[in-house]
Amino acid sequence: MTVFDPPRPWTASYAPGVPEDLAPLDGSLVDIVAASARDYPQATALQFFGAETTYAELQQAIDRAAAGLRDLGVGPGDPVAIVLPNCPQHIIAFYAVLRLGAVVVEHNPLYTPRELRKQFEDHGAAHAIVWSKVAATVQQFPADLAVSTLISVDVTRAMPLRMRAALRLPVAKAREARAALTARVRGAIAWDDVVSGPPLPASHPKPATNDLAIIQYTSGTTGTPKGAALTHRNLLANAAQAQAWVPSIRRGEGCVVYAVLPMFHAYGLTLCLTFAMSMGARLVLFPKFDPDLVLEIVKKHPATFLPLVPPIADRVLAAARRNGVSLAGIEIAISGAMALPHELVVPFEEATGGYLVEGYGLSECSPVLMANPVAENRVPGTVGLPLPGTECRVVDPENPTVDVPAGTAGELIVRGPQVFSGYYGKPEETEAVFVDGWFRTGDIVTIDEHGFVRIVDRIKELIITGGFNVAPTEVENALRQHPLVTDAAVVGLPSEHSGEEVVAAVVVAPDAEVDVEAIRDFARGILTPYKVPRRIFVVDDLPRSLIGKVLRRQVRERLLALTAGR
Repeated sequence: MTVFDPPRPWTASYAPGVPEDLAPLDGSLVDIVAASARDYPQATALQFFGAETTYAELQQAIDRAAAGLRDLGVGPGDPVAIVLPNCPQHIIAFYAVLRLGAVVVEHNPLYTPRELRKQFEDHGAAHAIVWSKVAATVQQFPADLAVSTLISVDVTRAMPLRMRAALRLPVAKAREARAALTARVRGAIAWDDVVSGPPLPASHPKPATNDLAIIQYTSGTTGTPKGAALTHRNLLANAAQAQAWVPSIRRGEGCVVYAVLPMFHAYGLTLCLTFAMSMGARLVLFPKFDPDLVLEIVKKHPATFLPLVPPIADRVLAAARRNGVSLAGIEIAISGAMALPHELVVPFEEATGGYLVEGYGLSECSPVLMANPVAENRVPGTVGLPLPGTECRVVDPENPTVDVPAGTAGELIVRGPQVFSGYYGKPEETEAVFVDGWFRTGDIVTIDEHGFVRIVDRIKELIITGGFNVAPTEVENALRQHPLVTDAAVVGLPSEHSGEEVVAAVVVAPDAEVDVEAIRDFARGILTPYKVPRRIFVVDDLPRSLIGKVLRRQVRERLLALTAGR
């Protein structure tokens, strides 16, 4: 069979110094920290509320944790659930699990018990390392989930002594703060006990490059979350691609990365955790995003590399203006998860003197597939260019073996070292998303003559009304142009006459008196008639994921409930 090897016109648009392909990959993720500990033992690896951990100390903690987990029965191939916020224990647990050849399963610690249980039912991990605030929830799971080893983590143990002492003061505010971070858990093993013994011997076998490393659950914005099975090779490749994309940032030369994104999410995991450790960087950990706390760090250690989402960039910029704090020195910020408004890029770059560029990815792709070049030729409104070693095509969604004419919209399919091999335990779902070895992203895109990719919409979220396809993003963008509309989400609801009808939920400016028919009239001036929402509902807010993406599926459920019986 002939292997289809399409051209890569986008490489001509790469920034100077960015290679077209990656060097061959070997080793595993555990080599990332080991190499930085070898080369920069006294450099700061982690910073958490002022407490600093060197690379030598981090490697020692990983080795002790790995030995403790081994003694508790964790072995090669075992799934180990991690349910933690951003904290040093999270990173130590992550690499300790991998050191044993076991498999990390990341979870959102803010999930409801039902959401968390559903994922545990899927992966079946017998070992769980969880935030003490969540441990009781896991203890209450049914016996058939077989969580036999529950390790409880008190995140305050990684804080500076002065902060821990303040949390113990006999005042209401201190008690409330401590209660929000900790909980006493009977029957669980304390994390401090796990890491208190001798280190794992260096002779202990390490994982192989093609071994499974992580089960990363998809966001579930368009359906039931599935676990993307990512290998050491997938994640090593994506960290290497990120390194290649920013040649101005050199390994071991004082790189500072801010972990304002949650590391249990694929975006935060790769760009904050594996990339930062591979660079020998100072990783500043934020358990949750707080713009004032970010500004305090900026004063001493401006971010060399700052992964974020547009709402975070907007809030940091607003806080800096409000408090008179300079953002100068932030070199590169990369935005993902949602469209990056150009009206945010200009003032952010003026304030920092650096770059703010948009990227794109999916959990199934470790997750980054594309990014705008960190150069003057970046194109606002696009998600940029495929990363080195990444191939992509635009095909007919109804016949994905057929490429569409250049410049026209079609489904994006991709191939590359960062692309996963399938969903954990779901062969049928895996088969459905691959065609001749190419992964179907489910996104409708166009690619211009220079290789820049523009997202049009998601196939699963397209609304089919009267035989026409309507892209929700296009309608939302039109609605947001109305002077009183601050946000919008567009979905399809069942219709007796046209299959689905276009329906919008909009958030309006505070105290605004809004006539929804006037908003529809406004939309008619921008959109083809069949794309204009048949109904518009004014809502207080829109449901969002933890990183700020509007959850259209939940919007649809809310509107269905609202319109029931009408």
